[in-house]
Amino acid sequence: MWRYITIRLLLIGPTLFGIMLVNFTIVQFAPGGPVEQTLLKLETSQYAPTLEAARITHQHPTSRQHLPQEIIAQITAQYGFDKPAHIRFWLMLKNYVLFDFGDSYYRDASVLSLIAEKLPTSISLGLWSTLLIYLISIPLGIKKALQHRSHFDIWTSTLIVVAYAIPGFLFAIILIVIFAGGSYLDWLPLRGLTSDHFNTLSLAGKIKDYLWHLILPLTAYTIGGFATLTLLTKNSFLDEINKHYVTTAIAKGLNDKQVLYGHVFRNSMLIIIASFPTAIVSIFFTGSLLIEVIFSLDGIGLLSYEAIINRDYPIVFSTLYIFTLISLLLKLLSDLIYHWVDPRIHFDNRK
Repeated sequence: MWRYITIRLLLIGPTLFGIMLVNFTIVQFAPGGPVEQTLLKLETSQYAPTLEAARITHQHPTSRQHLPQEIIAQITAQYGFDKPAHIRFWLMLKNYVLFDFGDSYYRDASVLSLIAEKLPTSISLGLWSTLLIYLISIPLGIKKALQHRSHFDIWTSTLIVVAYAIPGFLFAIILIVIFAGGSYLDWLPLRGLTSDHFNTLSLAGKIKDYLWHLILPLTAYTIGGFATLTLLTKNSFLDEINKHYVTTAIAKGLNDKQVLYGHVFRNSMLIIIASFPTAIVSIFFTGSLLIEVIFSLDGIGLLSYEAIINRDYPIVFSTLYIFTLISLLLKLLSDLIYHWVDPRIHFDNRK
């Protein structure tokens, strides 16, 4: 087992390197970088009449047409683009290994302080959605296992597959159209986690307001998230129910509830508990961006989206590095939990 852990830890470095290299290379070919955007803003503010005349005459001046070369060189050096791409990449990796993520291009703050500021919102949504998914999936999976191949099992499986197939952001838009004043009902708030007058409310009022704002984003978060866990719970229960110790327990005179909750539930939940880190990874780091953008939730997802739009590369690459590292460590933790809850599972032959 220690050999497997060592190999996985050693592979984190090359994996991070490959992911950062691919994304860095793609960004080099993306038009409208920070230098171009800054030069365009300067040119627009200083040469607006000239640009308007060029627009009327259907000319297309570049953002470097009117600015002095000294200013262009100064701005290029300010963002570090006076160095070759491979030098910038190595400098970035060197700083990231030391957890030095620098400052945002367009916000007067360090990247780590911005992440720390936005992280509570994302954590709040992630924890609530994880709790909701487990509260739905485990009872539903148990009931489906006990009524295997019944009408209930068939139609719930159909609903689960349909829900899993709908992207979370598309379902969020549907919810807004129906319930948030889009075209039908105006029952629920459209954006944010709190109202404008949140600070003037009592404690009970603040809790109610917060929960009221959570309804739509949490529904969009969880609509497809419980499908995998529900089927995992069902299959785990079916596997345990068909084992010999269940037959032995029934033969000893134990009733169904004693067998189910005294033996089957405890053993089948081991794999569910072991999958918790993987569930955290999928909920926190793959489904938050578009949901936060749609509902204007000031979390990591919205921060990353705005950074991509504004070409704020320190935020883009720092969040990619940090959350990829966390994801790799949590996946390793998930494998270790599988082994701890069931020592029969080992990874000695895995790479």
